[in-house]
Amino acid sequence: MTRVVSVFLPTLPTDRVRRADPFIPAETPIVVVARSGSKRWLSAVDANAAKLGLHVGMAAAKAQALVQGLHMVDADPVADLAALERLTLWALSQYSPIVAIDPPDGIVMDTEGADHLQGGEALMLSGLVNRFRARGLPARAVVADTWGAAFGLARSIRAETKVIPIGKTADVVARLPLASLRLNAETIVSLRTLGFKTVGELAATPRAPLTLRFGPELGRRLDQMFGRVAEPIDPIRCPEIVEVHRAFAEPIGAAETIGKYISRLVIKLCLELQVKRLGVRRTDLIVHRVDNTIQALRAGTAKPVRDVAWLTKLLHDRIEKIDPGFGIDKLSLAATTVEPLDDKQMVSSLVEAADVDVTSLVDVLGNRGTQRIYRLAPVVSDVPERSVQRVSPVAEEEGQTWPMIWPRPVRLMEHPELIEVIALLPDHPPVSFTWRGKRRRVKRADGPERIFGEWWLRTSEWVAVRDYFTVEDETGERYWIYRSGNGVDAETGSHKWFLHGVFA
Repeated sequence: MTRVVSVFLPTLPTDRVRRADPFIPAETPIVVVARSGSKRWLSAVDANAAKLGLHVGMAAAKAQALVQGLHMVDADPVADLAALERLTLWALSQYSPIVAIDPPDGIVMDTEGADHLQGGEALMLSGLVNRFRARGLPARAVVADTWGAAFGLARSIRAETKVIPIGKTADVVARLPLASLRLNAETIVSLRTLGFKTVGELAATPRAPLTLRFGPELGRRLDQMFGRVAEPIDPIRCPEIVEVHRAFAEPIGAAETIGKYISRLVIKLCLELQVKRLGVRRTDLIVHRVDNTIQALRAGTAKPVRDVAWLTKLLHDRIEKIDPGFGIDKLSLAATTVEPLDDKQMVSSLVEAADVDVTSLVDVLGNRGTQRIYRLAPVVSDVPERSVQRVSPVAEEEGQTWPMIWPRPVRLMEHPELIEVIALLPDHPPVSFTWRGKRRRVKRADGPERIFGEWWLRTSEWVAVRDYFTVEDETGERYWIYRSGNGVDAETGSHKWFLHGVFA
């Protein structure tokens, strides 16, 4: 079952104008003006302009009269398409091997077999929308069984994301407006004149009279939306992508045959990468079936490689995901993400010991969909929760160290937990404390260790203080607790107590 994501960028033209000119005040309304002969109208409005009552299709002269200080820009479809193409190429490198432009304001992706690398469909959509928002581009994204359904829902929902369960497309699209069918404006107006309002009403009408009046396009769009007719996505490619192909006179389908030709494509791809002194980080295998549908497999690596044996293994491990259907007539292998890679001298075990390389393990786990593969690296910081950071498992050691005079617990809480403490202020250790509903008497204690806030990071930490104590209860359990503040001045902290860690 194919799963398609449609991304709708409702204010792409105005967002492009704002990104191109950062000196435009954030509160200034922006509109894009299109013209046909002497007629000028608004073809796009941003959120500020929409709040003032401006809308697409309004006469430009009327909009200018209604809103003072309106920033008006002539429409530039070529620049808008170029911006959309750049965003599509970015999505190709991040989310799926099959990504295409859906002009004038959308992107479409086939994410079947790729969503697990993002933690599932819901996390993939939320992450996608958040990354667009970080670029200053409001977006809405929907995943459904068909391109037509995802397209219509993305332009009809108010929420930023929506996941349509597999097999539920027909129930959801029946309520969509006619404009979601991707028909021309004249046909939509004629259908509304006849009394049709939703896709469901149109789908329940006999097909022959509609085809006789409006032509075959109407029926084709309905069939595409409901999944009765395939609608393949032609993936975008840029000239810089290194890609190799193999077409077959007779369709293939056996796993052994597919694996054999994958091996040959990998060899050919690595030779081209070697000529360009590049290594691949993300490889996409595109499978073209005889029924005009496309499948894709994506294999990623933790660092740039052009090892034929290793790339072949990563792709062979996923051959079982390929459904050949009635046969495969073409295979394409593309190096979607590459980095410079020069040849280097191999280490000989007879002369020197080789470093332990965990890259292969990281690659296998990553391609299985295991999320958040990382290792911890030290950070120069006194504040305990900031003294480590997550980095790539193959990142180089920076060698930074920070002297620790006081012992640190083997386990830090994800967030310090509030506790109730009986203690004599300002410098005496606790006599007892209550954590998670259980009271613990303190038999031994060491401290305080005073840690000051990092005043160079934020003003709220200019005078912030924490006093840490290592305490041991009557059962021998040892805890790391702290008081927020110095116990005297209220401005240094709340003087509440927290449990931050547990010793072995």
